[in-house]
Amino acid sequence: MTVQQIYELTNNIAKETLGLTTVLSEDLSNIVDLGSEVFNTDNVDNYVKALIDRIGKEVFVNRKYSGSVPSVLYDAWEFGSVLSKVEVELPEATENESWELTDGASYDSQIFFKPSVTVRYFDSKVTFEIPYSIATKQLKESFTNASTMNKFLSAIEGAVDKAMTIRTDGLVMRTINMMIAKTLATDIPTANYGANSTIKAVNLLKLYNDKFNQSLTRANCLQTPEFVRFASANIGITVERMSKISTLFNIEGKPRFTPKDELHTVLLADFVKYAEAYLQSDTYHNEYTKLPNAETVPYWQGSGADYGLDSVSKIHVKVDADTTVEATGILGVCFDKYALAVCNVDKRTTSAYSARGEFYSNYLKYDMQAIASTDENFVVFFVA
Repeated sequence: MTVQQIYELTNNIAKETLGLTTVLSEDLSNIVDLGSEVFNTDNVDNYVKALIDRIGKEVFVNRKYSGSVPSVLYDAWEFGSVLSKVEVELPEATENESWELTDGASYDSQIFFKPSVTVRYFDSKVTFEIPYSIATKQLKESFTNASTMNKFLSAIEGAVDKAMTIRTDGLVMRTINMMIAKTLATDIPTANYGANSTIKAVNLLKLYNDKFNQSLTRANCLQTPEFVRFASANIGITVERMSKISTLFNIEGKPRFTPKDELHTVLLADFVKYAEAYLQSDTYHNEYTKLPNAETVPYWQGSGADYGLDSVSKIHVKVDADTTVEATGILGVCFDKYALAVCNVDKRTTSAYSARGEFYSNYLKYDMQAIASTDENFVVFFVA
């Protein structure tokens, strides 16, 4: 299994989260695993360098599609390292010869029809640790009793815990950001986001200005009730469309559908709050105007130093060696539960005592797999 050290990235995440820096360029190409259809058996363990990695979990995508009109996997496994996602492709229809029988003809029923099955393997992991040392003997000289000293030690552990939470939350957001960047890079490879809008990369501002012959900008669109209503309606329409089987809502063009109870919607808080103010305050029928049920985030990558819209709605992501996406105006995403996963999380603490220095050193370690599957439904909404 490939294990990538990401402590430097997590330190930048903390700075972006705390508003100590602007939104930085982040290389997520070795963080989020896009999977492969062939598993390389040269992958070996990180201990004796001889044991072949084993599949630790298999996810079988098998949903019954009724055609009716009407959050991310988080788990871990003890043995094995590879996540395997198996799916059976849709079969083609053939001629029904029952109604075209010919006298003397032979009808062969012994033909074998092999189902088409695709398997995608995810076999990478990211890791970092937060070290801290405790010297209780030396601390006793600075406190009058054990109770007060323990409060100080609890404060140290609390700071370590907050540092870990900042980084782990940030890594979840980077998984989403990677898929945003991948979708934008695929649908709008020219990076001319203001002039383009597609099914998966929806430029709500362009659609509104084109439809109503307006000239709103990113700076003033969220303060315009008509635009907010238009944006809300389009997001709701997309949610409905994604529940019907289609090849249009995923990068690889696979036939997919996303039931509403397996759809994740994440929206920028700035957009949600303006929508609540403009859509709910002036109507007696809130159910007709409210946004789809969604989680909200204050920003995608960082707040910047000002919490301005250009900062909180921005991503700056290296997708691969040849592609970097810098985009501002991201308002929200809708995606299938199988599109993204932060899984196989292993958080643990190891300790060592220094007899010479008379202190304990603790190492809070964190491993996880971040997965983005480009054959599952994912739509990004933005204004540019």
